[in-house]
Amino acid sequence: MSQPMIDRDTYRTIKKMSREELQAFLMRYADSLREDAPTLDLRELEKDIKGVKGIGEKRAEEIMQIIEKHLGV
Repeated sequence: MSQPMIDRDTYRTIKKMSREELQAFLMRYADSLREDAPTLDLRELEKDIKGVKGIGEKRAEEIMQIIEKHLGV
């Protein structure tokens, strides 16, 4: 059996929340997840891509454009 995401006390607290309280709780929770997420240094990534044998400046720029598009940068 997998580990529960929330403990029993948190579950009981959530059950008693109004819609507004639950929404605020979820927003705080989502923000904390974002803060814990790993970061990606695009310039370091570009440098590493350019270091791959056979990938020149032009191709590296094309790859970076695709990555940035998918990241929404």
